[in-house]
Parts: sequence; C-alpha cells; structure tokens
Amino acid sequence: MRILVSDHRTKIRSALRLLLEQEPNLRVVGEASSIDSLMALVKENRPDLVLLDWEMTKRRDSEILMVLRKLLPGIKVIALSGNPEVSSVALEAGADAFVCKCDSVDRLLAAVSAS
Repeated sequence: MRILVSDHRTKIRSALRLLLEQEPNLRVVGEASSIDSLMALVKENRPDLVLLDWEMTKRRDSEILMVLRKLLPGIKVIALSGNPEVSSVALEAGADAFVCKCDSVDRLLAAVSAS
C-alpha cells in the first residue's frame, strides 16, 4: 500500500514514516507539511492512502476530502488529530477512519490495514 503522510509537524511525519516503513507491504511515498504540498504530492505519487493531520488546514476539512477524492477517486483518508473529540466531525466530513495521535501504534496500524 502506498501511503502519503501529511502533518504540519516534522517530528510527527518522521515518526509516522519510521513506523509505517517497518511494516511489510506499506510504503511511504511522500510527506506533506501543508495542504498545497499535499495536493501536489497526491497528483505526483498517486497514493492509496493519506494520513491527514486534521488540524493542518484552515480550510474546511470536508472540502479537502472532496478535492482529494476528485484528484484520485478511490483514495482512502485516515484523519489524525491530537484531539479525540473531533473524531465524529472527521468521520461525518467523509474520512474513512479516525485515529487520535494519543492512540496506540497498534490502533494506527489496524486502521491502515483496514483501509
């Protein structure tokens, strides 16, 4: 599975990359630090899955999800946030799954596997 990691914090992107690249059949194809870089990398790398930092954008997240799916129909999106209360908002906006940044590594890997 080809994964694009997006988060405005370098340390989180690096940690996610290290974690995911240890798993068989998972390949990180890019890291985005902004919505503009996310859109460019989706066009360029055509990932199967995006890990989307829910707080990364000042635009409406549901709009971002629509644009991602227009660029690449069938793309899966897992919303990530340090705030577990936004889970329902992310899922209602169209995210395929939600993982809190405070959840266990196993929870994240299970969500990626289910996508």
